[in-house]
Amino acid sequence: MAKAFMAFPELRNPFVAKEIHPEGSATVLYQGKTITLSEKGDGDGLLINPEYLRQINGFEIKPEGACFKDLCIPLNDELLIEQAGRQWFNLAAFADLLDQPYVADVAAGVWSFGEIPAKRANMMVDAMAPDLELVDRQGEVVRLADLKGKKALIVTWSSW
Repeated sequence: MAKAFMAFPELRNPFVAKEIHPEGSATVLYQGKTITLSEKGDGDGLLINPEYLRQINGFEIKPEGACFKDLCIPLNDELLIEQAGRQWFNLAAFADLLDQPYVADVAAGVWSFGEIPAKRANMMVDAMAPDLELVDRQGEVVRLADLKGKKALIVTWSSW
């Protein structure tokens, strides 16, 4: 009778669990960027240092609110939270306010945010394509920003 065995027993579980980021921090995924926040506040939502907001999604805190170019969202007590004498910005509440989709693994401290609809609508009004990079046939990187002031035709397709 043949004996049952597993091929490559040393590879039975090749995945070793490891920390994504240091304890007490969080990781934010947005538009192809991975941002590790060295600190976060306690409680519901993702409480971040307001200084990180620009690095994450381009918004910055001004007296009139959280602003991106000419789009400003007034701040309220749900967005700016005081905790232990420090001010935190609730990024999840901000995403909810802007109808921005996101998913979160709160236990692991990882948050992934989709595109902000208001920013996309702003792009359509300005008729500005988002900056993108492609590699040409010679292996050179071509950036859309390099073509500024010139007309460009972008053709896309899908095999499915």
